[in-house]
Parts: sequence; C-alpha cells; structure tokens
Amino acid sequence: MQTVETLNEGLKRAYTVTIPASAIAGRVDAELKRVAPQIRMPGFRPGKVPANLVRKMHGPALHQDALNTSIQEGIQALISEKQLRPAMQPSVELTEGYEAGKDAELKVELEVLPQVPAPAIEGLKLERLTVPVDDAAIDVQLKRFADMQKRWEDAGDKAAETGDQVTMDFVGKTLDGVAFEGGTGTDMAVELGAGQLIPGFEDQVVGVKAGDERQITVTFPEDYGAKELAGQQATFDLTIKAVKTAAESAIDEELAKALGLESLDQLRGLLRGQIEQEHNQLTRTYMKRKLLDQLAEGHDFEVPPSMVEAEFNQIWQQLQHEATHEPDPQAALAEMEAERDDYRKIAERRVRLGLLLSEIGQANGVEVSQQEMNRLIAQAAQQYAGEDQQRFVQYIQQDPMAAAQLRAPLYEDKVVDFLFDKAEVTERETTREELEAAIESEDGFATGTHHHDHDNHKPKQTRGKKKPAASDGEGGATDGEAPAAEKPAKKPAAKKAAKVDEVTATDEAAVEPAAAQAPAKKPRAKKAAPVSEETQVLESDPVAAEAAAGTEAADAPAPKRTRAKKAE
Repeated sequence: MQTVETLNEGLKRAYTVTIPASAIAGRVDAELKRVAPQIRMPGFRPGKVPANLVRKMHGPALHQDALNTSIQEGIQALISEKQLRPAMQPSVELTEGYEAGKDAELKVELEVLPQVPAPAIEGLKLERLTVPVDDAAIDVQLKRFADMQKRWEDAGDKAAETGDQVTMDFVGKTLDGVAFEGGTGTDMAVELGAGQLIPGFEDQVVGVKAGDERQITVTFPEDYGAKELAGQQATFDLTIKAVKTAAESAIDEELAKALGLESLDQLRGLLRGQIEQEHNQLTRTYMKRKLLDQLAEGHDFEVPPSMVEAEFNQIWQQLQHEATHEPDPQAALAEMEAERDDYRKIAERRVRLGLLLSEIGQANGVEVSQQEMNRLIAQAAQQYAGEDQQRFVQYIQQDPMAAAQLRAPLYEDKVVDFLFDKAEVTERETTREELEAAIESEDGFATGTHHHDHDNHKPKQTRGKKKPAASDGEGGATDGEAPAAEKPAKKPAAKKAAKVDEVTATDEAAVEPAAAQAPAKKPRAKKAAPVSEETQVLESDPVAAEAAAGTEAADAPAPKRTRAKKAE
C-alpha cells in the first residue's frame, strides 16, 4: 500500500492511498479457495465444482467484498502509520475509472483532533450555594397534594359557577348538523375555569343546573390538531348530569392514606427528601456552570470545524423545532437568523469543552466501569419492549460509537466530580428563588426543558391541574379524569422556548456535542459496495471516540430560546 499526503493544513488532512491490484486479487483467491468446497452445482459432486466456474458465478461479489475489506484495512493502516486521531469518520472516495485488475486509488479526507494543551485544573474556585428545606416549602407541596385530591360534593339544584365541577354528555356537530368523529362523549367531568376545554366552551356552561339541556357554539382554534375542524365553528348539544362544588381540602392523615402512605409524618418526610434532592440538583447545576466557565476562560485551542458544524446543526434543528411552537413562527425564525453567529459560537464552545473534559478524564484515569456501563445499557433498554430490548443491547455491545454515546453523560459527570474535588469550594446559604435566579441569569441563558403535547385528530380534553409526581411535585393526570378521546379540548398553548441553555447532562435534555447524535458510520467507498461495518475507525482511540461521541459537557442541553436575552 502506498500513501501520499496531499493536504496538511491546520486540523485538515488529505491523502491518496493506493492499494495494489495484487493485494485485492490475493484476497479474492483466498476467499475463492475457502468457499469453493461449499459450492453446490448440478452435475458436480459436493466440493468438486471447478474453481473457474465458481469464479465465473461468484467472482464479482467476491471481488467487491475483497475491495471493501482492503479499503477498510487500508484506512486503519493509514491512521496507525500516521498516528492520526480522527475527529469524525474519514471521507473515503474511490477514484473514477477503477475496475477489477487495477490498483485501487483512494482519496481520504479527514479532520484530526487538536493537541489539547495540558488542562489547567489547579486553582479552580467554586461557590456551593445551599438551600435548607424549611417547613413552609413542605406545606406548599402538601397544599398541592390536597388540591389534587379535591373532593366534590353534589350541589343539588345550584347553578354552576366558575370553580364548580359539571358532569355532562355531549354531541359535537358541524354547523350543517352533522356529528363529527371524536365529538361525542358521556359523563365528562369538567372543572369550570380550569381552561381544560376549547376557548369559550366553559364560559357557556356557567349557569347550568343538573337536568338542563343546552346547545352552545364554539370556534376551534386555528392550530387545532384536527385540520378539518381548525378554525371552524361547531355546536355542542349538552345534557347536564350533575353540578358539584369543591369541598375544603384537608391536610391530614386521610390525605396521606389516600396516597398509599401510613401517616402524614411519612408524607412530610418523603416531601422533605424530594425537595432536598431538587435543591442539590440546582446547586450542582450552578456549580457546574461556574466550573465550565472557568475551564472555557482558561483554555483556547483550535477545534475541528466538522465537529463544530455537527454540533451547530444539532442546535439549529432544535431551535427550528422550537420556533414552530412560537405564537409567531416566522418572527422566531427571523430572530434565529439574526443570532446565527451567536449559536455557532456556542457550538464551538461546546465542542472545545467536550474535548477538554475528555482529555482531563483520560489524563487522570477517570473511567466508566463495566458494571456502570451494564447498568446504563439496562436502563436505556427499558424504553423498548420484548425482543427489541435484546436487539438494543446487542447493538450497543457491537457498536463502539453507540456505546460511547450512551456512556458520555456519565463519563462527563465523573470528570466534573473529579474537578469538584480538586477545586477550592466555599459554601453560602441562600434561598431557592435566589439560586434559580442565579442559574437563569448566568451568561444570559435560561434553564428548563420544553415539552409539547400535540393534539391528535380527535377533539379531547387537555389536562388541567396536575397531580404532584413523586419526583418533583408536579405532573400526572387528575384522578377520575375521563378518557382523553371522549372530551372536547382546547389546543395547548405553545410554551415559550428558551435560549440555548448552558446547563449540561444534569438537565435531562442535553444535546451531545460533536458527532454523537447518531452512531457513526464507517467510511464507505464511493463507486463500490459499502465498506464492512465490523470495525470502527475511532474505536482504537478512546479520547477520539469519547470526544466524537460527545461528552455532554460541551456545555448545554437542548437549546432553549427566549426573546428577552441574547446568547453570550
């Protein structure tokens, strides 16, 4: 194999690699000799088919396999010989005019990882903001639980008011009197004023009494999920079954027992633990930002443009998705375009920090154990069902880049913990409000993740008040809620997207830097069949694989936009 370097500029490299025809032919002959005894052909005894006939029948396929294997090994040999550390999978092209019996000439282009300067991790100074859990915070959570366990009492002949619950049957019809699909339901319970239904629906129910029949007219929102109803007027024929008023919410032993606990003290203890966990998470988020800021300020080195481009594209795609849920998508897109350079700088910072943390981890023996990796795989596999779980596990075990992608968030957290131990840390007690404000204002970025609840084609009731979840005191449907498909619903308002966030894996929605958004593919020879998928180019370099898979640190989770602040 002959190698000629044709480009060495910054982090870009290019080579011409020539694979002798004799080497490819040798592979074909060896494979022919191996498979010939297995070939069966009418008129010949098993294993006695002449080699020339086998070559005639299977020669092109054997040659293609031999070519692909030769290309793959040639790239591996090039990387080893030149001691290259590819930032991304190399681009490999088979030159025009190649045919069997000729030397194979390849054009190989790639970017290499930079030589990261010895990371300056001495002298780091961090402040740990702590928030004690007081009884008032627990009381607030208890009140939420009590409100979600609201008891309703029959109001008899009382006219329904805002805040009351009305149980009704309904039939939705177009203006020409034709009932539409999904517009019929029975025994739907709605709390008036909760904003659960199409705008204007609940207002027209105020004043009804048990036994009343009423027809109302509503206009579906322009962005309603069922396109045939969006922006259209419709009528609903209502039969009122009952009107109920809310009984006073009580925080007592019965509340705890209704939640499956033994006592109110046990419930308070669980809430205290959850709030402490939330505070600790906020504290870590703040410290991590400050740590990454210090690392970014103390290190400046060239980063591979291809990794920056991959990260920028990931940010941009997320921002475009967010923009579609803004009140004015076109204005949001225009604002994005005006700030494109800001987002590209963020992408570059993420990549640089990802490389830096990967280097720090490798230099200091930080690693994810096999036991930890097995636990990660098992947790990730649970999102699949049945046989798909095992297929996912096999995929991770066989694909080094996919494994690196899965490992990256935990690896990053371990590197961050290592740096926390190295830093000089002072503590200061504060309030939750002040800590959250400090995180939100840090570098002009906002925290939080964006969630959508897109409507399907059936009119349905949106979730109104939420039942506190075990983790954060929010989330979950209200008990006793009727099936969603049986309820007329309003279109959920799109949440305001926030700016690209500088928090990392701790916020659950981290965008991994570099190429880790999908398992990397091996170089494929153009004008030839796909190169064998058995070996990953980056597999031999842990730092390269870890960086390309994306230490999530590259300092931010899913981009969040807000109109109020510009990215810094």
